[in-house]
Amino acid sequence: MVPVELSRIAISENSHTHMIWLKEMNGNRSFPILIGVFEALAIERHLRGESFPRPLTHDLLAGVIKGLKASLKRVVVTDIRNSTFFAKLVIQRNSSCYEVDSRPSDAIALATQMKAPIFVEDEVLRAVCTPDGLLGTFDLSMDDMQEKDAENDTEGWQMDDNFGADFDGDEDEDEEYF
Repeated sequence: MVPVELSRIAISENSHTHMIWLKEMNGNRSFPILIGVFEALAIERHLRGESFPRPLTHDLLAGVIKGLKASLKRVVVTDIRNSTFFAKLVIQRNSSCYEVDSRPSDAIALATQMKAPIFVEDEVLRAVCTPDGLLGTFDLSMDDMQEKDAENDTEGWQMDDNFGADFDGDEDEDEEYF
């Protein structure tokens, strides 16, 4: 595994295409990963020390990890298949470690929030980078990435009029979750 850092984030206001770049910490290789708008905004806000008025999924997961008295030890970009990256979370609780599959964007958003290190498997770095840091076999152009993003997008979001409402109105004060 190669330690990397988040070196750049690009948030487009005119398209659904947002990107982060991971850079090798002890070298000059870097590569982009296409991410969704919510993950891009979450990463950007965490980097600036800001929070959303209501918790996002990453905030929820961070709260669950902390509530279970566990810690996020690291995130790892583990594979690339058909120009799609895969990742895992490594969570430690007491003396046990658990690996959880994740999208890289979610993993990196969580790592940014919880200040966990980010790694990339050697094979992935070799597949997507050349020694001078330029893209290697990761041969998608920006247009290709936008097309791939559109393919992966849902048919559209339908927001319920009651979105965010307290559904049952009951406060379960005596329930204990952790």
